[in-house]
Amino acid sequence: MQASEFRPVSYSRTTITELMIPAYANFGGKIHGGILLSLMDKVAYACSAKHAGNYCVTVTVDGVHFLQPVEVGELVSLMASVNYVGNTSLMVGIKVIAENVKTGQVKHTNTSYFTMVAKDDSGKPTPVPGLLLENQEDVRRFLEAIKRREIKEHSRQVFENEKSRLTPEEDLTLLEKERCRLGF
Repeated sequence: MQASEFRPVSYSRTTITELMIPAYANFGGKIHGGILLSLMDKVAYACSAKHAGNYCVTVTVDGVHFLQPVEVGELVSLMASVNYVGNTSLMVGIKVIAENVKTGQVKHTNTSYFTMVAKDDSGKPTPVPGLLLENQEDVRRFLEAIKRREIKEHSRQVFENEKSRLTPEEDLTLLEKERCRLGF
């Protein structure tokens, strides 16, 4: 890859800020998690498409942790950056903060990682530019993304192995300490 085929992390860093309105609230009066997920998907798309220079689609969403509730009337900012690139994929890290405009209190409400794939005009995966790491923070995030991918793949393999060995007839003892009962 030539130097011109690399884009710096700062090139596609994206922030979206939106006011949380009553229509976004759930039955508990807090902002519905689905609204936040939709906004995270939107910022992941904007960030990845800018880096790739192509349409991008969401492949996986990892680590959606709702750390604190978001209230009606707060300003929510979603800050996204490309943390890692593969051949056709990009991992976008997203930090979500909510600000109470009356008190000035800011709280970190979510962090998540979206894996996106760039698509060409015919809908096929297409290569993305490499990532130019501009500082130690970019390096740390890239290295963490490598580990996140390794752990995710290892976990997937372990689960597939365990799942293939489960047999309902022999593993019913696993249910003994659970809050379920057989109805057949």
